[in-house]
Amino acid sequence: MSVNTYSDPQVFNPDDFNQMLSSGEPEIKVFRQALEQGHEVLKQRFLETKNASGYVFHRSWLIDQVLQQALSHICIWIADEIALIAVGGYGRGELHPSSDIDILIILAQEPNDDMRECLERFITFLWDIKLEVGHSVRTLAECEQEARDDITVATNLMEARLLMGGESLFHKMQQLVGPRSMWSSRDFFAEKCNEQAKRYAKYHDTSYNLEPNIKEGPGGLRDIQTVAWVAKRHLGASTLHDLVQQGFITDGEYQSLIEGQEFLWQIRCFLHFHSKRREDRLLFDFQRTLAEDFDYLDKEGKLAVEQFMKKYYRTVMSLNTLNDLLLQVFQEHILYDDSNDKVIAVNKRFQIRKGFIEVTHDRVFVNYPFALLEVFLLMQQHPEVKGVRAHTLRLIYQHVYLIDDAFHRDLRARSLFYEILHQPSGITRALRLMNRYGVLGAYIPNFGRIVGQMQYDLFHVYTVDQHTLFVVRNLRRFCVKEYQHEFPLCTEIVHTLPKLELMYLAGLFHDIAKGRGGDHSELGEKDALTFCHEHGFSDHDARLVSWLVRNHLMMSTTAQREDTSDPSVINNFAQRVQDKMHLDYLYVLTVADIRATSPKLWNGWKNTLLADLYHKTLHVLEYGSDQTLDKQYQVQDIQANARDLLAGSDLSDEKIQFLWSQLGDEYFLRSTPQAIASETQTIIQHQSSDKSLVLERHDPHGGTELVLFMRDRDYLFAETTQYLERKAITIVDAYVIPTDSEHSLGGYTILDSDKRTVIQDSERMDEIKQGLEEVLNRDVNEPFCPITHHMSRQLKHFPVPTRISFTQDSANNHTIMEVITTDRPGVLSRIAQAFLHCEVILKKAKIGTFGSRVEDIFFVTDKNNNMLFSADQLDCLREYLSELLDEDIPKPEEK
Repeated sequence: MSVNTYSDPQVFNPDDFNQMLSSGEPEIKVFRQALEQGHEVLKQRFLETKNASGYVFHRSWLIDQVLQQALSHICIWIADEIALIAVGGYGRGELHPSSDIDILIILAQEPNDDMRECLERFITFLWDIKLEVGHSVRTLAECEQEARDDITVATNLMEARLLMGGESLFHKMQQLVGPRSMWSSRDFFAEKCNEQAKRYAKYHDTSYNLEPNIKEGPGGLRDIQTVAWVAKRHLGASTLHDLVQQGFITDGEYQSLIEGQEFLWQIRCFLHFHSKRREDRLLFDFQRTLAEDFDYLDKEGKLAVEQFMKKYYRTVMSLNTLNDLLLQVFQEHILYDDSNDKVIAVNKRFQIRKGFIEVTHDRVFVNYPFALLEVFLLMQQHPEVKGVRAHTLRLIYQHVYLIDDAFHRDLRARSLFYEILHQPSGITRALRLMNRYGVLGAYIPNFGRIVGQMQYDLFHVYTVDQHTLFVVRNLRRFCVKEYQHEFPLCTEIVHTLPKLELMYLAGLFHDIAKGRGGDHSELGEKDALTFCHEHGFSDHDARLVSWLVRNHLMMSTTAQREDTSDPSVINNFAQRVQDKMHLDYLYVLTVADIRATSPKLWNGWKNTLLADLYHKTLHVLEYGSDQTLDKQYQVQDIQANARDLLAGSDLSDEKIQFLWSQLGDEYFLRSTPQAIASETQTIIQHQSSDKSLVLERHDPHGGTELVLFMRDRDYLFAETTQYLERKAITIVDAYVIPTDSEHSLGGYTILDSDKRTVIQDSERMDEIKQGLEEVLNRDVNEPFCPITHHMSRQLKHFPVPTRISFTQDSANNHTIMEVITTDRPGVLSRIAQAFLHCEVILKKAKIGTFGSRVEDIFFVTDKNNNMLFSADQLDCLREYLSELLDEDIPKPEEK
């Protein structure tokens, strides 16, 4: 149905409208009421039916009527001298609740003063009636020049629709900007492909962002429009269905495009209504509400919002794939139609034509179902291949159903999948394409269940399938020479691994059971073991892969949550790892996994923690645990190395031994001989002063450690944490070691406010150290004032209830306190204030942030350096700390 021939008296009744104008009502009021009434009718219809295509069509028609009435009312005498044209989305007849209303007024020649004044009154009147339009006034010559200079203008004019005025002007404009005059099909297609590549890069080439843009992101509405633009330019197609009639797309592909478009249009309408503006981002602010709009309900193990977003991600993935397919059809038809049609035979099933792989005949997949895997292996073995030809892609989609039980039992299929993982290159590309075309999910059905599966938090920024493929990509990069500088230790290790395919399989299966309920590591372990046995892996290899899946979180948990300066922690970890081979595989998998979780999660500090745990564990595995478990032996060994470094100094052995006897074992277990030697010299030289001292250990990769030699006072931890947080410093590790004198030795490992980068600015570092010294040397405690920096919009949607738990560690005579709460500025200083209030002494802290979730571990004692035995003291900590941490967390009704 044409917008120009439609009529709907409920939305706009011209008779009633003209009667109101004739009654003497103010013109502006009549127009406003007509718009408001029409919009309200359309809104209620949409809310009742969710018919988005009907809404955008009818709203375009409503705006047509108002514009035509306004021009007739204000400037009827110029109607034959101009062409009033709808352009862009409005030109297509697709107006969402807050879409831009773009109009173009075409003039045959430069306007005289009367016409200019009349047009100005027309535009002003539109704003007066609250119809916000984007407008331009151009002559035909200006239209031609603007379109020639800017393909965006040419595209807008290509979608132009005459609303009122001179038809001859409109048709002349169409001729001037058509493909015979400018932007030939070839040039237009090439530029649109370039535009799309730039647009994809802006969204990191993935549809799976936490807050995706439903219009501009990969698989969004712009992908559909790009196909339509190319079709219109090259074929003169006015609708997508014209492509079916011309044989460019199938009925099924057309239906998928229209269904996907309708779903995205529904989301866009709801977004505009909820936000009361043109909002195309699927923000956390709206995701839960939209899930309700689409009638999703929470189920066991799956939130309504996760079900809704899974539908969204699967829809845009399908649209993205269709966009690829159709643009390739156009590419073959537009760019390669007259190119050399030389065919290169690969085998009896496949050949290469124009740089693309294709089947030799249409029954290849019917006769040889295993060829559904073979095509991806051949692309790995022929890296010059640009992709799969469109016709063959269609055949893949049509025959994925052949991947059934018989297919899984076919030794040829199993061998092909093994070979894909065993290739020296192209593994990441092959798996991505297999996932995009539905082959990977069909071959590994449990993988198919995680496609589009999101986790509603700020920690996991990708869907489970996208994250999994990023893990495999990261593992693969460790093997590539060009990237060996990124993670030298990982690169060194992977070149010693006996079977890289086991590493890739572990990456592929490590999260495969997400969203099923239960422990995904345990369920994934069973899946991996079954898969490996079915594919003929030895029992040893199968159990190695399943062990890695079961324990893929073990190394990161140990490094980030336990005290790895404690030899018993290292020994326990080494016992669970068993041998160097398991350690090597687990280390590279852990690094790849963390890096693939979020672009912001990995930092030098995590790198240092994991590498330190790896080397300490390797030492135990190679030399045994007896010496490693003996703290005193370790301390003596470290001190001996530090003494060697101090041999050339003017410090006497007596002074060195006197200082070291006060510091305790913890200091030496945490420090390198080089740091100990340097700090020993500085502290001894400083001991005659009564002032506290701040030293700096700088690791250009892991972070900066501030070492504090300070006079003992109860409130120092509270004041130093508060000072550092006010300076927008992130504390990732902390310790306080009492000495036998009136001093304590403390340390903070710090990063910049982004929680990722080392502080490089030496002037800023000097300012921080000077400020800390002033805090440490104050004689009075400064009153506690909670830091109340603005909480980010995203964090407000993921409040984490505060949970505090205690574990008694009798072997080390301290209490381990775990605090889980919402991340925001000032958390650590509040915890420190609770320690001060409840007379608790901090020994060590492991600070962890995972999206919006803080998971901090504190090793604490009472004032006598004993575990917290008193129930009153534990209750004090729990209650006072909960009060401090919960006071500014938004409640669900406040979100």
